[in-house]
Amino acid sequence: MKIVAATGNAHKLKEIREILGGFEVLSAAEAGFFGEPEETGSTFLENALIKARAVAEATSLPALADDSGLCVDALGGAPGIFSARFSGKGDTGNRALLLEKLGNTEDRRAHFCCAVALVFPDGRELTAEGRTYGSILHEARGAGGFGYDPLFLSDDLGMTFAEAAEAEKNSVSHRGRALAALKEQL
Repeated sequence: MKIVAATGNAHKLKEIREILGGFEVLSAAEAGFFGEPEETGSTFLENALIKARAVAEATSLPALADDSGLCVDALGGAPGIFSARFSGKGDTGNRALLLEKLGNTEDRRAHFCCAVALVFPDGRELTAEGRTYGSILHEARGAGGFGYDPLFLSDDLGMTFAEAAEAEKNSVSHRGRALAALKEQL
């Protein structure tokens, strides 16, 4: 089955392809979709559905979208659905703002949350969610990953996502867990 990944993020696309082995996963561009649906939802799932519905309608192919982010307990769940645009200055700016807002806060518990939606051209929709728990370090560690990975110390791995091999990260990540739950439904 061909599935269009409704993302322009090359890192996410790579993870989706690795986790959903056995399915042919096209990028939105490969399927001829170049739009950027506006994420107006108030939850990760609402945003995933907005993107998947738009791409499925435009391409007449099953479309998979995710919305994910970092939720920090001491910040009331922020940055949450605003994780990618938290600072407006990309990954480096987002990490710097997160560290600034946390300061010397002792409670650094956090989790990543991912909602995935697979929308078929006939209107059927499958959804799933995944979470992974950890804490935010005071400084970045590791050279891999993307986004907040260098600051997120995984409870499951005992290292940051940026220190983990891709297969290790994918086995316990929020996106990995959400996609595994979705794959079971398929």
